[in-house]
Amino acid sequence: MEANTLDTLKRVSAATVTLLLMKRGIRRSAMKGVRPLSPGQPRVVAEAYTLRYIPLREDLSDPTILGAPGYAPRVAIEECPEGSAFVIDARGVSETGVIGDILAERLHQRGVAAVVTDGAMRDGDAVRATGLPVWCAGSAAPASLAEHSAGDLQSPVGCGGVAVIPGDILVCDSDGVAVIPRALADEIARDGLEQETLEGWIQDRVREGRATIGLYPPNAETRAEYEAWRKQND
Repeated sequence: MEANTLDTLKRVSAATVTLLLMKRGIRRSAMKGVRPLSPGQPRVVAEAYTLRYIPLREDLSDPTILGAPGYAPRVAIEECPEGSAFVIDARGVSETGVIGDILAERLHQRGVAAVVTDGAMRDGDAVRATGLPVWCAGSAAPASLAEHSAGDLQSPVGCGGVAVIPGDILVCDSDGVAVIPRALADEIARDGLEQETLEGWIQDRVREGRATIGLYPPNAETRAEYEAWRKQND
């Protein structure tokens, strides 16, 4: 992946990413039911670090396991790399929280860019107060042990109905979360920036009173007009 790809993607919306991936045959890139925990969270673009939960099995989910060496959800808190997105596969279960305020504070202090999960947060208001950007399925009081057993770290997971491979690139904004296969990140960044520039130009023409037919999507005449504008404005 090129050095400037993540910075470029910070100028590209999740909506644009999903459109560009659809054009490449990838239709399931937007996580279902995963939304910003706090309004106004900044767009986050980061590489995925994954944790997978498995269904509850009582002998694996006694509360004493929380302090056991090697317990994957606790190991993840200390190993999730700075600048990454901590992606938690909670199997779409939104009735239990997978992160609470203490762990959220630790992740924030360690410089983790965001938590993304198809599960819920515990202590939702307190998690918001940490300043850690979170995309999730809401808030819930019960702890993860009420529904989950720990699976593993840094393996392929499913989150919000989307496959996430460690190292994939997540674009998280007010619309939700889009997942870019790592091998496509450079071209999605390049084409995404061009798409955002084009759509900004189209939006300006609409503000001038132009009709959308032939403008959006642009026909050949509109495309030529845009290219001339682009050349003139470098």
